Amino acid sequence: MSDHNPIIAALDVSGAARALALAEQLAPAVGAFKIGKELFVAAGPDIIRRVRDTGAAVFLDLKFHDIPNTVAKTVASAARLNVQMLTVHASGGTEMLRAAQAAADEAENTPLILGVTVLTSMDETDLAETGIQKNPAQQVQHLATLATAAGLNGLVCSPKEITPLRAILPLETQLITPGIRPAGTDTGDQKRVLTPPKAIEAGASWLVIGRPIYAAENPRAAAEALLDSLAGLAK
Repeated sequence: MSDHNPIIAALDVSGAARALALAEQLAPAVGAFKIGKELFVAAGPDIIRRVRDTGAAVFLDLKFHDIPNTVAKTVASAARLNVQMLTVHASGGTEMLRAAQAAADEAENTPLILGVTVLTSMDETDLAETGIQKNPAQQVQHLATLATAAGLNGLVCSPKEITPLRAILPLETQLITPGIRPAGTDTGDQKRVLTPPKAIEAGASWLVIGRPIYAAENPRAAAEALLDSLAGLAK
């Protein structure tokens, strides 16, 4: 852990001013910032450039899911913004995933393409409503295998699926895990969660943490406390 800060602070706020204030405050205490749909739609692509100006990496979490040609062109545009990670839905299928990875490989600044498996807000009942007759763990493993076979080197999964994925995936696969909640905090709309230390011990590469940081009375202190809780754990 000494050379890798695994905390990705989610800038899940609606305005550029608030996001930039958080980024400037938190940059020394986190490894990267997540920019998702709410902030991106509110502030536009320029927010990526301004957050990158803090020196921190950017995880662009827009979960692209479209025809292969559209996804490839969108990945190329995102790469020109110099993001370090971005998401596509693994359920988009092999052709789409290969197109996304190929576009990333051709970029001057190659981002890590992350296949989103099953959202951490979903359980078996939610999957069944969409016609998927697998439990979340089974569907995650199915989509993870599909994504890695298509050439992706990273996945987004809940912390509950880290251990079984580590048993079947290449060692170098990066696992990015939302659904991270410190002990004793509200899980909100997340259904498959773990504490930060438990997720790292299970084999997570990165931890996406939102409300426990940005909604804290002192976000910088909250991020530093979370990082301290990971001291001495294996990368």
